[in-house]
Amino acid sequence: MLRGWVAAGMASGCVVVEPAGVPAGFESAAGILWYSSPQELPAELRADAVVFAVKPQIADEVVPYYRSWARPETLFVSIVAGKTLAGLNRQLGQAAIVRTMPNTPAAIGRGITVACANPRVTVEQRQLCDRLLAAIGESAWVEDEALMDVVTAVSGSGPAYVFLLIEALALAGKAEGLPDDLALQLAIATVAGSGELARISKENPTQLRENVTSPGGTTRAALDVLMAGDGLERLIGRAVTAAAARSRELAS
Repeated sequence: MLRGWVAAGMASGCVVVEPAGVPAGFESAAGILWYSSPQELPAELRADAVVFAVKPQIADEVVPYYRSWARPETLFVSIVAGKTLAGLNRQLGQAAIVRTMPNTPAAIGRGITVACANPRVTVEQRQLCDRLLAAIGESAWVEDEALMDVVTAVSGSGPAYVFLLIEALALAGKAEGLPDDLALQLAIATVAGSGELARISKENPTQLRENVTSPGGTTRAALDVLMAGDGLERLIGRAVTAAAARSRELAS
């Protein structure tokens, strides 16, 4: 996110707490103040937004340090997987909080992040959150927090499903005689290109699929396997159901 803010000229005035020190590439970034712990932060510091970008395993240790910062004009944005608005509220008190679920393509500015706000978040703070999230890709909002578990299963975990598809395509090509490097190149380029086409096309994915499929052709032969009763659609459905159920178990 910080790289995106730097690229967009939004990094001036950013304060970052990073115990590991300044990451590579940020040594010359202007307008960013770095601290190794929250205890080092100036007492007079007032923030428009506080972003929690930490692992779930340490969130309960980190978040309470910022309870004293909770005031109506300060927005808290959580990117902590599984951490509910209620859980954050217990640790922060009366605060404006947004819970988000990004995904790993955020690392290249092509992620999708879904956000859910508690009642204390104002319209202006939602707009601020949108500007912050724009640094890592697209964003969308849901009003029902229960949907965040499904969001986690579809887009949060989704990149892993796509990477598995790339692996499977490459392995299948290799099994049919392609050299390893060519099989992988074809799989990556096909998935990446198809995804971009789906993103920019005015046609829906069903129509795009049908555009590739000639009656009695090679694609039809493959789809007869993938779209069988026990095929890809049902398999993906079971996978998303399992991921959503696990997200509910992990929520706190």
